Amino acid sequence: MANFVLVAGARLGAWAWDDVVPQLRAAGHGVYPLTLSGLADKQGLPAGQQTHVQDIVDEVVRRDLHEVVLVGHSYAGVPVGQAAGRIGDRLQRVVFVDSSVPADGVPFSAVFPDGGVGLKTTLGENGGFWPVAPAAHFDGHGLTAEQIGRIVAGATPHPGATLTEPAELVRRLAELPATYILCVLGGAEPSEDVAALLVSEHWRRAELETGHWPMFSQPDELARLLLGEVGQ
Repeated sequence: MANFVLVAGARLGAWAWDDVVPQLRAAGHGVYPLTLSGLADKQGLPAGQQTHVQDIVDEVVRRDLHEVVLVGHSYAGVPVGQAAGRIGDRLQRVVFVDSSVPADGVPFSAVFPDGGVGLKTTLGENGGFWPVAPAAHFDGHGLTAEQIGRIVAGATPHPGATLTEPAELVRRLAELPATYILCVLGGAEPSEDVAALLVSEHWRRAELETGHWPMFSQPDELARLLLGEVGQ
């Protein structure tokens, strides 16, 4: 039995995995969708980048989980990738779902074309938070109007320090047993940093014919891919 710890991307909480969890549990696995500090049901908690990393590590340790499959979507790939290196032999695999990946000393904001300059302006104008995206932001990603409505209604502003503070790697990502799931409607090829990691013998690539939020647009297909990573 594996233990899946599921972490959704920016502005989202544990609720984002509601359509994926039943299939994983039905297959006999432990499933622990996690809300990071400052988001969803944990709004109001102060959070920086290392807070989010510690949220994930603490969940694994508190529940005494082993054979852990850490799953990080979008922004969450950054703290998940760091946490994967900190849980030692508890880790079975880390799965990046159309996500960013951490680089030592580099913040998530660095992935923006302008290096995060515009993001910092936005944070300053919104009390230090990244505001909820409008419905139009989700167009072209294989989502129905109902699914977009769920995302927008459930999203909460994202604590800005988690986006601008640097990652701190204690283990090289290329050494981790990892899978990268590319959602091809968001781009047919992975980013350069992900492509460089995929040459590692420890990494493999999978694809979904959908957009950037597969837990909403293709939850059954995403669950099947995750089960495939543990041999089911």
